[in-house]
Amino acid sequence: MIKIDGDSSPDSEDRFTRFDLISWWDQKRLKNAHVLIAGAGALGNEIIKNCALVGIGNIFIADMDRIENSNLSRSVLFRKSDNGKLKAEIACQAAKDIYPEIMVQPFHGNIVHDLGLGVYFWADVIIGGLDNREARIALNTGSFFARKPWIDGAIEVLDGVARVFMPGAGPCYECTMSELDWKIIQDRRSCSLLSRTEMEQGKVPTTPTTASVIAGIQMQEAIKIIHNLDTLAGQGYIYSGLSGESYLVQYPRKPDCFGHETFSQLQVLNPGVQGCTVGELLERARTLLGSDAVIGLSRDILAALHCPHCLDREEIFCSLGSITEDRAPCPGCGTIRIPETLITLGLDHNLCDRTFAEIGVPYFDVVTARTEKESISFLFGGDSAHILGSLPDKLVNQSRSRES
Repeated sequence: MIKIDGDSSPDSEDRFTRFDLISWWDQKRLKNAHVLIAGAGALGNEIIKNCALVGIGNIFIADMDRIENSNLSRSVLFRKSDNGKLKAEIACQAAKDIYPEIMVQPFHGNIVHDLGLGVYFWADVIIGGLDNREARIALNTGSFFARKPWIDGAIEVLDGVARVFMPGAGPCYECTMSELDWKIIQDRRSCSLLSRTEMEQGKVPTTPTTASVIAGIQMQEAIKIIHNLDTLAGQGYIYSGLSGESYLVQYPRKPDCFGHETFSQLQVLNPGVQGCTVGELLERARTLLGSDAVIGLSRDILAALHCPHCLDREEIFCSLGSITEDRAPCPGCGTIRIPETLITLGLDHNLCDRTFAEIGVPYFDVVTARTEKESISFLFGGDSAHILGSLPDKLVNQSRSRES
């Protein structure tokens, strides 16, 4: 907007003009940034609000829940009239109300089971507003695999922590986990490997004040990452609301941690998961890598439940963790069925004629072809519009190869 001399009207200044007073601030970087926000609860509301206020141009919001009355005391973007509506969708609408030029896309689903890894490659930075360890592990795995920085936040009562994980030489979220953390994860599974139906949902008492503090730190770190400034990489900002004290902790990197796995090469495929069969991609992989190549999936798939007593077999083909233990008993005889899981294709499975969608691979996901010497990851790029909607399809990566 052109400012006329002497014009002091409310619209005479650009909305971000005060940021220009910060010497290193680059509004164009923020406008072009791609941010994945996982969780639209108390922390997520504050993160989304902050993204809109500073002018982040593109955000993808993932959440699996609907708005309840109890959210209204801790979530600045929600209103009573929103009860029962999807958190991700309402949060997107609220972000547009704050900053009409922002590009936003909601995703209603479980990030552990339903969110393909392609979104991590799309993002420049990932910010977590999550309330359980399993979801944090999934976010950590996707971020490190795609080599993207992510910022975790956690709050309880008046206390909170914000920590930054940068793929490379530093620690990841799994490096910070204790034996008790892993036991809690293990306890979420029954003896048949299915998720327990009566596990506590991880609800903890939180306040909007602490959410504001921790989300503020998370957003500041995101701004610094986007500007290539030094961050709290490998560290945690610990805040105690009762005492008003805060301090930093340094996390060591565990050399044997499984959370550091990343891709070697990436090819973006034209088809999506519904347009590519297992056999077609196996043939491509073996042409590129050799006849012994197999394809690894990004998550364990429950292929079927098999009854050892009556020998009945029910095909499932979906993420293992999304099926609960109440599905384990055989409908015919009541015997606890044995899960048949799938993580590697090309061994002895007769699935070549099935599409990846038919075997439970989510939209916009990544699978990896491997031999003992080499690996290539394949992103189902044909699904980008289905998942990203109107967001720009710009997959920023150090080694990307698109098909013509």
